[in-house]
Amino acid sequence: MEQMEPRGGGAAVTDPRGVLRQGRAFLDFFWDIAKPEQEVRLAATESLLRHLREGKKDDELKYTLKRLVEGLGATREAARPGFSLALAQVLQAFEEIPLCSILEQIKEKHNLEKVKKKLVRNAAFGNFFGVMALFQSGRLVKDRKALLESIQLLQQLTNHQTHLRDLPRKTLIDITSEVPEAVFEEVLFDILQGDLSSAFTSPENLHLLLVGMQKFPGVLKPKKLKKLFGSPTVVNKENISRLVELLKSAAKSEKEDKKLPSVVFDLLQVALKEGAFELFWNEVVENGLLKEKSGPVSYMCYRLLGSALPLLSMEQLQVVLKGKVMLHYGEHVVATQSPQGFKFAAEMEGYIDTFLSGCDDPERQLAVMMGFSTLTNQGRPVLLSASRVVRHLQAVALQKYISWLKDMFLRPDLDCCLDFSSNRQKQNRQNADIAQQKIARLRRWIIHRLVNITESATRKEESLVMDIARFCFFHAFFVAKKKNSQIAEASVLPSEPLNERDHTETENYFFGLLQTLNTLPVLGDTAKAAALREKHVHGVTADGKLWIFLLVEYANKLLSSEHVKAVKPFTKEQKDIWERTLQSVKNLQKKENKSDSAKVGAFQQLLLSIAIHLFKNQSETVDVLSDLLNCTERAFSKETKKKKKTDNSEPGWVEVMVEILLSLLAQPSLLLRRISKSVFVWICPNLTKRGLQLILDVFDPNQEQNEESAVVVMEESNKKTKSAQDTDEEGSGDSSDEDNTDSEDEESEEVDDNFRSQLMKVLQAGNALVYKSDEELDDEAMMALDKNISALFAEQQKRIQAKKDEKDRMRKEKILRRDFKAKVLDLIDVFLIKQAENPLVFDIIEPLLQLIEQCMSSDSDKQEVDFLQKTASIFKNSLCRNKQYCKTVASLQEDVHALVQRLVKKACKHTDSAVALYYFSASLYLLKVLKGNTSSTLPPPEPEKQSDSRAKQACQLLNPGCLNVKKVAVIYQQALTQFLSKRNSPLTCSMFHDLFKRFPV
Repeated sequence: MEQMEPRGGGAAVTDPRGVLRQGRAFLDFFWDIAKPEQEVRLAATESLLRHLREGKKDDELKYTLKRLVEGLGATREAARPGFSLALAQVLQAFEEIPLCSILEQIKEKHNLEKVKKKLVRNAAFGNFFGVMALFQSGRLVKDRKALLESIQLLQQLTNHQTHLRDLPRKTLIDITSEVPEAVFEEVLFDILQGDLSSAFTSPENLHLLLVGMQKFPGVLKPKKLKKLFGSPTVVNKENISRLVELLKSAAKSEKEDKKLPSVVFDLLQVALKEGAFELFWNEVVENGLLKEKSGPVSYMCYRLLGSALPLLSMEQLQVVLKGKVMLHYGEHVVATQSPQGFKFAAEMEGYIDTFLSGCDDPERQLAVMMGFSTLTNQGRPVLLSASRVVRHLQAVALQKYISWLKDMFLRPDLDCCLDFSSNRQKQNRQNADIAQQKIARLRRWIIHRLVNITESATRKEESLVMDIARFCFFHAFFVAKKKNSQIAEASVLPSEPLNERDHTETENYFFGLLQTLNTLPVLGDTAKAAALREKHVHGVTADGKLWIFLLVEYANKLLSSEHVKAVKPFTKEQKDIWERTLQSVKNLQKKENKSDSAKVGAFQQLLLSIAIHLFKNQSETVDVLSDLLNCTERAFSKETKKKKKTDNSEPGWVEVMVEILLSLLAQPSLLLRRISKSVFVWICPNLTKRGLQLILDVFDPNQEQNEESAVVVMEESNKKTKSAQDTDEEGSGDSSDEDNTDSEDEESEEVDDNFRSQLMKVLQAGNALVYKSDEELDDEAMMALDKNISALFAEQQKRIQAKKDEKDRMRKEKILRRDFKAKVLDLIDVFLIKQAENPLVFDIIEPLLQLIEQCMSSDSDKQEVDFLQKTASIFKNSLCRNKQYCKTVASLQEDVHALVQRLVKKACKHTDSAVALYYFSASLYLLKVLKGNTSSTLPPPEPEKQSDSRAKQACQLLNPGCLNVKKVAVIYQQALTQFLSKRNSPLTCSMFHDLFKRFPV
């Protein structure tokens, strides 16, 4: 070490028995400063500073300075910034160290004239990082002599562009921007005059001039600018061509950084200050840079557009948003929709988001939103209809934007759009209906934009959301006969009537909006609204009314109006069922205070959700709604009788609702399935054990043996609908399919034997098997024999076809059963997420594990694999990894401990390690639940000193909660013994590693 250290600094030579004998710790600081890990470098720098402050030894400080100066030119690239930062920190901490002396040391140690040729690169970086250290110390701008010499050194380093590129010039600009105006005028102006005079020769020199003009306007006045380069302004007609070339060069030099070059943004600011923005934008950007068919230059123009938004006035915004750069940007977005292309749309959305979040002027916000919403590709705006930038709009701007969208939907103004077509669209264009196509594409985008505002906007009010919902509903299902001021949506007639496809598109988006409304938190700033939000109530207004109820009321108003007509008019039967539904809902609302509010709310939600689907699918909804109304009447008519006479065999309202939802899930309608899921979320807090069991019975393999198959089989137009609660479990279905396959093979052999014997009888009856040379069958006998044989083969063919049809029917039923179970599995997932603290979660664990086990032992087709992955994902993510769990286990301790024991035993007995892992993971989840609960008999031990964090942590580890440690230890000890003693044990090391890691005590 003593032989190596003289290379590290002069201190080792002058005082070999001083610094180097202080100990290894001091020298290790410098080794750590040179390491590539940033955290290590920072920690070493802090430790070095602490050591120097506490020791206060001049020899150590001198050695430190020399060692750090030498490290500035280290061969390893990661070491240079580490030594530079450390030197800056030392100079900042010890202000008595003169900067000029350090600068002299840097020049002497890294002398560019005396250094060997192969070490020129290191010396150049040594000088550069030395100046950086002086600058970062914060003292350079205060020391005029050191500042002057540092600037001169940076100017010398610009000649070494091969190694340093533009780093010295950028650093020079950074230092210049930090100095006071007086220092710039008295110290720097003379030595920078040459660079300022040649501003139009390189982007770096131009950037230096632009920074100086903005930072020191009192020095770089128009008169002085004219002396420097012949004109009092930078942005003028004479300089246009030179500016274009400089900006092109800047774009290409920074194309890898994917950011706007600083010189371009500063030039924009100077153009605004000089009042030459339009000249700059039209001549430099649009007529200069855009003509360059280069990717980096185009991206620079797009970034300049986004960066300029916060700086521009309303008039200037109109120039930019209707200009060639916008059009060019739109063409780029459409052309790069392929996965391989570089997509700039997300970056532009970031610029819009930044502008809207920082802008307090609603008019400018509205101008930018309208500008990007009218940049269209054959009618369809380039801006994503699901863009979330609207969340920053002021309330006034948001309201005006929505009004503008609605007006554009009713009276599309294609002339105000900045529309373009791609090359492919131009080739395939049909002039006959191009205008209609543009209007349809624009309307489709507007409806989606309106629907998305209800999700994205943060400053939305109930009136605004209801306004959008009414607008979408009206134009999905109704048409105005004539203007009517009483109905806002009919006050303006569309300039182009909506066709069937427009209504269908609006209809689809409306039902997406309906789903959003059902899950929408309560809006408003009132105390009542805040109280409802704390209770996590969704789908209602601040006064407690369901959003969907308000829409149904609006629909009823439209049905009774003479000024509008339905797109699909109701028949008498449909009108009757609609009125009956409304009456039933009113009756439920009257019972809301008397009966269970959750019960009334669930039935109300279900009735209204299905009723509103009368406008979409009338024939299908009528039957479902009729059955549901009958069920609702029975459920509430028995309510008074139940209060007088309690009968445990009578199902409660939750069980009835679960049966209804399961029957809806069995339907082929996607809409009905969505309704089922949303209503189930509503009743989750009230779900009973019997209600949960009805859901779990769907996955019970024993149900298939005792009850008939209950699935929906669709064959062309024929439907066979059976009860959803009797649906079979796939595991037993798979095994039965295998048995059926074997029995079919045996049966086919029997059929062949039967057919053979029947054929023999037919031949014998016709004497065809009796061969006599002198006797032959006559024509009548031959015809009769041929007829009998044909009949026999026809009958055999029918049997074969019937067997094929039966096999195909069973295959379809198997697919539908699996699809049905996948839908029911969604309900399990919802319950585990929404009711993670419910004790009923424990009843789901074993059925879910049995389902995983059955799936692993069944066929490996794609449907089975997808179902297995879905089940396993729910088990792992919604159950085991859920941070919320039951906190009321005190009364269930024995049952939960027994469940842990069963799960571990099944894991030990299983032959498949993959299945055993799920059982073992479930037992660990239960341990977490037991340990996280507070025992009613044993209070948790408290540490003597609450301030001691280690004592608190130890207390938490030692606190068993409701966990019976002795009992559980025996269970896992037996499992560990089996794992260590049996060669073919299904248990693995990772299982026990996870156990010991999560529960070390």
